[in-house]
Amino acid sequence: MPCFLCETCGTQYAPTPAPPACCVICNDERQYVGWNGQRWTTHEALTERCSLRLEEDDGLFGIAVSPDFAIPQRALLLPTDAGNLLWECVSLVTAEAVAALNERGGVDRIVISHPHFYSSMVEWSEALGGVPILLHAADREWVRRPTQQIEFWEGDALALSDDVTLIRCGGHFPGSTALHWRRGPRAGGALFPGDALQVVSDRRHVSFMYSYPNFIPMKPGDVRAMRARIAGLAFEDVFGFSWGRNIRGGADAAVEASFERYLAAVSG
Repeated sequence: MPCFLCETCGTQYAPTPAPPACCVICNDERQYVGWNGQRWTTHEALTERCSLRLEEDDGLFGIAVSPDFAIPQRALLLPTDAGNLLWECVSLVTAEAVAALNERGGVDRIVISHPHFYSSMVEWSEALGGVPILLHAADREWVRRPTQQIEFWEGDALALSDDVTLIRCGGHFPGSTALHWRRGPRAGGALFPGDALQVVSDRRHVSFMYSYPNFIPMKPGDVRAMRARIAGLAFEDVFGFSWGRNIRGGADAAVEASFERYLAAVSG
């Protein structure tokens, strides 16, 4: 049976003989059903119309679907002291991409920030030899293709090594996660926040939304809680969710200024 993919969010569902009645992720108010109604494809069909863009993004090897499909996130390979981590996931898997990852030492674990980027995580895990997938337990209900490869973590922080820590930011989703790499990929470290803190177009600030496509702002209380959880982290760079959407240099100060700016705006 095929594993159907939602055309709007790119999430792959468990095998079924026919497409699901609806995509529960897109029916949630943080996302939306496509203007032409609910549409589905399969991984096999997607390979006929799309390929993967494989290139460096500010010094890290990145992977994204080309032309854009669903939400246009890109995955990054992080060569850390916690192993080679594939940060985020995309809907398409190709032999070329798997070979490129293996040439760079392979992948020890897939780590994903939140449900909008779960995409074809199980397909990727299987293609990479059954590597574990690390997700926050608060978002367990959004997993559409369960597998024993998924490992759920709990709490507000999880140290994967001396250099790598996962932080539950919350706000966008209860389990929205950022990854802090203390000494990489360059001196000063970096924060990888998914959509919890989204790098905006000027690439000098971040902002905070409960729903990005539907323009629902994040509650001030959730933003303050996020600010407290990442307080004290040092990072020179922030790597956003898509190509080039990064803050290079002075990023921790830029994030702190963004907290101040957002909270001042929503408080009137």
